[in-house]
Amino acid sequence: MSPSSDATATTATTTASHETIVILPANLHARPAGQLARAASRFTSALQLEHSGRTVNPTGVLAVMGLGATAGGTVTVRAEGPDAEQAVRALADILATAE
Repeated sequence: MSPSSDATATTATTTASHETIVILPANLHARPAGQLARAASRFTSALQLEHSGRTVNPTGVLAVMGLGATAGGTVTVRAEGPDAEQAVRALADILATAE
């Protein structure tokens, strides 16, 4: 009889956390809010935008607009999950180029 090997498969989950601060070049109105919401919905990480003490989930256009962020203001982008770094980079790029 040959020895048997009992291999147990384990799935490793990588969770990352990433944060960046963006100084807005323009007001956070409907067009960039829509771009943020569309981009945010593509990621699996938990996402947050923060401005002046308010925090919202960026997957909703009205929530993003409700932040009331204006030109020159700072918005903090946070993500936690497997694609956190990519998510923060994508949302920060949208915020940094808002017109």
